[in-house]
Amino acid sequence: MQKLAQLDEGKAKKVFATDDPQLCIVEYKDDATAFNGAKKGTIAGKGVINNCVTNHLMQLLESKGIPTHLVEQLSERETLVKRVQIIPLEVIVRNIAAGSLAKRLGLDEGTKLERPVLEYCYKNDALDDPMVNEYHIMAMRFATQEELAVIANYAFAIDDILTDYLQDVGIELIDFKLEFGKTDDGSIVLADEISPDTCRFWDSKTGTKLDKDRFRRDMGGVEDAYQEIRKRLLGR
Repeated sequence: MQKLAQLDEGKAKKVFATDDPQLCIVEYKDDATAFNGAKKGTIAGKGVINNCVTNHLMQLLESKGIPTHLVEQLSERETLVKRVQIIPLEVIVRNIAAGSLAKRLGLDEGTKLERPVLEYCYKNDALDDPMVNEYHIMAMRFATQEELAVIANYAFAIDDILTDYLQDVGIELIDFKLEFGKTDDGSIVLADEISPDTCRFWDSKTGTKLDKDRFRRDMGGVEDAYQEIRKRLLGR
C-alpha cells in the first residue's frame, strides 16, 4: 500500500491518500489540545498509545457486530482505514456525570445517571462544537432520521460492549465521544478513534482519572495515565 499526499490534518491525526481510492492512512500525533484548541501541548507517546488502543477496541467492536473503518494497523503510529465521508457530528454517550454535563446541570462529578445519556454536537471548531438535537440535525441535513436511528443504536451498543469489557480490567467508562462516517455505498461505520483522548476512563476502585482530563486540568501524570490504559488493555 503506497502512502500518497496528505489529505487532512486535525488536532490529533493526519490523513493520507493511498494508491487505492477506497482506503487512506491515518497517522497519530503526540499533539494534545483541549477546550477546542484553546489549550495546546504535547503528550509524549500519545500517538502510539492511541493508535494501538483504538485498533484494539475497534477489533473488539467488530467482533460484536459494530462496523468500523478499520482495515489494519501498519505501524506504531499508522493505520489503514476505509475512506469515509465523516458525518459532522460528535456523538457523546454519558454514563456518569462529569465535565460539561456536570457543569450544565449542577451535578456533582461522579453522580451515577439513571440511564445513559446520548448527546450530539455539531463538529465546528469556529462555533465551539455547539450541542444540537435531532431536529437541528435533520434541518441542517447532517443526517436523516433513519441514519440517526442507526447511529443511536450503534452508540448505545458500543456503550454496553465497552462498559462490560472495561469493567474486567478495572476501568469505569464515564463518558466518550464517537464519530461516524459513510462509505461509498452509504453504509454507516464507526470512524475516528476510541482512546484516552476521546473517553473518560476512571480506575474502578480509586476513581483515579486515566484520560485527557489530566491534561485539561493540569493534574500531572498524563503520560503515566495513557500508559496505564495501554497496559490494562494490551498487557504492555
